[in-house]
Amino acid sequence: MLNLPEKLRILEKEGRKVRIGVVGTGQMGSGLVNLISQIKGMEVVALAEIDIEKAISVFESIELKRKEIIVSEDFSQCDEALADGRKVVTKDAKVLASLHFIDVIVEATGVPEVGARVAFEAINHKKDIIMMNLEADVTVGPLLARLARTAGVIYTIGAGDEPGAIKELYDFATSLAFKVVAAGKGKNNPLDREATPESLKKIALSRDMNPKMLTEFVDGSKTMIEMAALANATGLVPDIRGMHGPQCSIKELSSVFALRDKGGILSQDGVIDYALGDIAPGVFVVISTDNPHLKKDLDYLMMGSGPNYLLYRPYHLANIEVPISIARAILYREPTLKAEESLIAEVITMAKKDLRVGEELDGIGGYTVYGSIEKAGIAKKEKLLPLGLVQGAIMRDNISQGEYITYANVELDSSSFLLNLRKIQDDFFPKV
Repeated sequence: MLNLPEKLRILEKEGRKVRIGVVGTGQMGSGLVNLISQIKGMEVVALAEIDIEKAISVFESIELKRKEIIVSEDFSQCDEALADGRKVVTKDAKVLASLHFIDVIVEATGVPEVGARVAFEAINHKKDIIMMNLEADVTVGPLLARLARTAGVIYTIGAGDEPGAIKELYDFATSLAFKVVAAGKGKNNPLDREATPESLKKIALSRDMNPKMLTEFVDGSKTMIEMAALANATGLVPDIRGMHGPQCSIKELSSVFALRDKGGILSQDGVIDYALGDIAPGVFVVISTDNPHLKKDLDYLMMGSGPNYLLYRPYHLANIEVPISIARAILYREPTLKAEESLIAEVITMAKKDLRVGEELDGIGGYTVYGSIEKAGIAKKEKLLPLGLVQGAIMRDNISQGEYITYANVELDSSSFLLNLRKIQDDFFPKV
């Protein structure tokens, strides 16, 4: 089988580039467009973005002239422009799914409502969909993956985020019959549950980041979302609500993430978690084996004397790795990572501050809530509110800071497309 670079070079030579539409041109989306402009066999042909000038500037950054770009929400006009070799910018992400000259769509907004809609439209129009929107995936991923399979298209989380990077290590370990004790990531920012866009505004702007995105990282929500996505793709579970998140070094990972009777912190094998320390921006899988000969080989190979061994990757490259997922989807019809038939873990909603009756919740990375993680079966039994559904919800009850929020505590937006997909998923998919 030809490798990816060679296959892509052949596509380029034959004039059959993979034609890509990207939804969202923030830090991740714009970086992806820039990178793909250097890769043979691929081409970003359309961008969907509310800020039209921002999207145009992204195309201009890869040396396209304005006369080569059409701005329109009209399907026929956009399709004609692509047929003529021009690029498309549109405010309406649904247009991208309809275009005949797009093979795959990358969703890079990070907004659950938008991500669910874009994925659904892509699948409905028989287009592969690469999700950089983990927020949508952990909410309705099983349903979207089922719909994609039925439609004969690929639905996948993109490589580069921690779940995809960890899944590579997980697949390596399980292919070689190792037992997975724990899989996780190093948290990239100090943990502050009370972080807000205002408190992080200065540092976010210095990094050319959206303050809400940085808030989602710092308050821990993103870590919970990432590990839930991994759980739903592998069957690994959070050991406790919120995971342990110990402070430790790389050298300590295999001893800290061990069973309690072996000196570690875990009550069971097969868990997801995260650590604070020098692990970030890396990812890890802690493995074990009962095979005496294999233990001897691992010791000889300087992996240690056991009982646990560490597989560690010191980086994840976020949007920079997403073209790998695009190529795998198009050329090999393989996902990088996707939710299986049922949710294994749920990202639940916690009060970031005291909340009062009638108050509107502002969603992920905001001022009112943050995410934690729980086994999906427990979340269902306790009727805990999924974080992805929180945007625009109105409080029915007073909830104190640090308490979890249930469905009964809020009035949800009944017009939400994401909510309606979630209801279908809850009706037809069991929770473990």
